[in-house]
Amino acid sequence: MSNVHELKFLKEKIQELKDQGVYRKLPVLESASGAEVLLNGKRVINLSSNNYLGFANHPRLKSAAIKAIEEYGVGSGAVRTIIGNMKLHEDLETVLAKFKREEAAFVYQSGFNCNAGTIQAITEAGDIIISDELNHASIIDGTRLSKAARGIYKHSDMDSLEAILKESREKYRNILIITDGVFSMDGDIAKLPEIVQLAEKYEAMTYVDDAHGSGVLGESGRGTVDHFGLHGRIDFTIGTLSKAIGVVGGYVAGSNTMYEWLNHRARPVLFSTSLPPAAVGAITEAINMLMESTEYTDRLWENAKYFKSKMGTLGFDIGNSETPITPVIIGDEAKTMEFSKRLLEKGVFVSGIVFPTVPKGTGRLRCMVTAGHSKEQLDEAVEAFKKVGEEMGIL
Repeated sequence: MSNVHELKFLKEKIQELKDQGVYRKLPVLESASGAEVLLNGKRVINLSSNNYLGFANHPRLKSAAIKAIEEYGVGSGAVRTIIGNMKLHEDLETVLAKFKREEAAFVYQSGFNCNAGTIQAITEAGDIIISDELNHASIIDGTRLSKAARGIYKHSDMDSLEAILKESREKYRNILIITDGVFSMDGDIAKLPEIVQLAEKYEAMTYVDDAHGSGVLGESGRGTVDHFGLHGRIDFTIGTLSKAIGVVGGYVAGSNTMYEWLNHRARPVLFSTSLPPAAVGAITEAINMLMESTEYTDRLWENAKYFKSKMGTLGFDIGNSETPITPVIIGDEAKTMEFSKRLLEKGVFVSGIVFPTVPKGTGRLRCMVTAGHSKEQLDEAVEAFKKVGEEMGIL
């Protein structure tokens, strides 16, 4: 028999990962996602999830999910365009549009799907997409699926963006500027007011992926567009329903025109079964909770500021984050993974993030502080960082 089935070329690549010290086994979560979790059989403080508001295991969301299952079952049974468009989905989009202060919201099965489906549906040959160099992988993949030309500007550099706009205006029919609202690895916020000014000057459309701004920035977590008061001036606002909202899914908020077109051309929605009732019921409850009160976002920010000040005082390089995302930059890839391993031994889980997720030599432990953490848990985590930092000669 031919040895082609051995996948020798992949075995060699896996060995390379092992040689570089970045090969990993997936951690196994044996409890609900929360501030403290059971991981690989051990109780640890969790500083790695995107569960910003503590909604992933919230009693109100669980109850809403169960109610939705009892009424609508566990699956929708089809894509939305056939018979998978339940009243639940329509109600969720209405609530989301109201929350985002936009005309409409169009829901996808995931945030990744959202970028993969929207970018290619709103651009075509003869257009150009201009993207920030640090944009999320799903934006890069969504852009690759489009027949439009591509331009990349230096991270948050408005001169670089304007140079590409100036050069592109006469050559292309439509221009789409894409940026993350909050950059997930560094926690910095896009310069949206300046981007919008340039977009209007050069008659370009704007597209903001607000995955890490949703539920975090703006009034009660309405996002970066709300944070800067730019309603009606951003054409496509992408939000996730899997991070601060605690469930799964993504959406685009914008105009009725946007909604109508995506309803006919968004491939992940046209060719993949719609979100299950349990998820939709829980998401709707989460949005209602955010519209009732700012208590969750207030607690998130209070905890984030508390943790940052303690870590900064210790002398760690915590970058220039403007959000609860707190990177602890170690640099060397293998050292970063070793730091993460030692923290776990001390009861704190923070995953190491290395190339290709971040540039070579900028390995970091990305701490995700949530509304669910207590001050005692944060103190314990800081103490563990201090001990490992001293042991490894970093402090």
